[in-house]
Amino acid sequence: MKKILELISQEVSSAFEACGYDASYGKTGISNRPDLCEYQCNGAMAAKKKYQKAPIMIANEVVEKLAAHMEAARQQGAVPLFEKAEAVNPGFINLKVSGEYLAGYLGDMASDADLSFEKAKQPKTIMIDFGGANVAKPLHVGHLRSAIIGESVKRICRFAGHTVIGDVHLGDWGLQMGLIITEVRHRQPELPYFDGNFEGEYPQEAPFTISELEEIYPTASAKSKEDEAYKKEALEATAKLQDGERGYRALWQHILNVSIADLKKNYGNLNVEFDLWKKESDAQPYIADMAEYMKKEGYAYEDQGALIVDIKEESDTKEVPPCIILKSDGAALYTTTDLATIIDRVKNYDPDEIIYVVDKRQEMHFTQVFRCARKTKLVKDDMELKFLGFGTMNGKDGKPFKTREGGVMRLERLISEINDEMYKKIMENHEADPDEARQTAKLVGLSAIKYGDLSNQASKDYVFDVDKFTSFEGNTGPYILYTIVRIKSILNKYRAQNTSAGGDLPKTILAPANESEKALMLELTKFNSVMEQACEELAPHKICSFIYDLSNALNRFYHETKILAQEDKVQQAGWIALLDLTKRVLETGIDLLGFEAPERM
Repeated sequence: MKKILELISQEVSSAFEACGYDASYGKTGISNRPDLCEYQCNGAMAAKKKYQKAPIMIANEVVEKLAAHMEAARQQGAVPLFEKAEAVNPGFINLKVSGEYLAGYLGDMASDADLSFEKAKQPKTIMIDFGGANVAKPLHVGHLRSAIIGESVKRICRFAGHTVIGDVHLGDWGLQMGLIITEVRHRQPELPYFDGNFEGEYPQEAPFTISELEEIYPTASAKSKEDEAYKKEALEATAKLQDGERGYRALWQHILNVSIADLKKNYGNLNVEFDLWKKESDAQPYIADMAEYMKKEGYAYEDQGALIVDIKEESDTKEVPPCIILKSDGAALYTTTDLATIIDRVKNYDPDEIIYVVDKRQEMHFTQVFRCARKTKLVKDDMELKFLGFGTMNGKDGKPFKTREGGVMRLERLISEINDEMYKKIMENHEADPDEARQTAKLVGLSAIKYGDLSNQASKDYVFDVDKFTSFEGNTGPYILYTIVRIKSILNKYRAQNTSAGGDLPKTILAPANESEKALMLELTKFNSVMEQACEELAPHKICSFIYDLSNALNRFYHETKILAQEDKVQQAGWIALLDLTKRVLETGIDLLGFEAPERM
């Protein structure tokens, strides 16, 4: 289904062409003066130089042709696209769409399962790398943006018709594992994992809980900074683990199992899901062959014992360091792991595109990885590697968000505090069943967190303002949900008043009866255009802006129109059909952002 701006531009372009001008001058946009018109074409002024004619003369000719088109449509019993077209000095063409045409357009939109959005003509397989948590560590607010943005981008790309694979890409390798193993050994040396002669089956139950594990790592890390012997022991444990020591591998598997179970619970509380729970360790089997291949093909060379690939380009305006594949001691780096992960992804999933949703401060790292992958031909020439870098989430002081005590806030605590705040507001507003209020608070709290983040352009830093984000007024998640719940309430009351309809809602949208209704209808027509932009630009904030404007339009219409008290049943049915479409559009929007609305608030 064509976007309404395309249909309008098409009509105006044909009028320009019929007057002897180039059709390209008919491009039309949304008016920035809605008090004067709904759409505006400035092509007459652009045509002035080519045709050596006053813009107002060109505009008048085009408007006359549009008027003729409108009259011809009426004569044929068709609905004209425009209600009004006029030329205004110095050469603007101001346009208003006819209410009947709008009603027909929205009727077609309502009958389409995808709400008029056209899916990708050439669907791609897209992998999204987001999450990036480390095992044995709790999720904190620093993990929030990657999870929220990545989940929304995943949903948006799927809505566009692509096959999307989300990968958490866990950090589970390197010194942190050696530190944990060493600390466990110091605390419980009698465990069979540390007995080189043990040949039996290792216990199925882990020798630690998640809370114990989360205490073990920082303790071990602090010790290694003060005790050289302890650090050396941890490095030896890391090497043994990576060499395949049986007991260490079994203990490592316990660390993974306990951590991943907790991570799934916490990501689940954010309504974030991953298709793959791959880890850094999954890339390890590819590293040796990758390094050998790069040397053999002449891409990599040795410098002071390290294996390096030059990736600098003549067009660089700033220094881009070479890509270190292996350090002089043969150790791999994050760059190595990320390149090996690309090999794994290409081999097993053959994606057309990989999107990395990570902190924007890692941009240079991914510039190195992408260039190296292309130079060494680890990816096909037409495969896209995209860096979607996000800014920091700050407190009101402008610094990275922390607890009142000054520490890094755990994600679990942030969610709990937001939910408590929403529960308090729900109970203050009206009497409610406490259990139902708790469930509602979770849904509304999640909307506060996610919308508060996603309504900002991903690349920008933003202030996490709890008071603002949990408000039921203004540009917030709770306000959007309140609007949806308001619509649900009206639809439910309509059903109760019209039991003979069997619960079905009217489908026929009528021409607008007032200005606020037309404004709502015009907002709805933007849906497919906004979704196309959000998909192309990987920009959830575009959806936020759209559903906020749509909610405002709906609430203005609601306050100015007595819907359920309307005695004209045909008119009332038309309004109900319009409300039902608005609900579907809003619910689609919030689903793409990663949250849902309760039945009541």
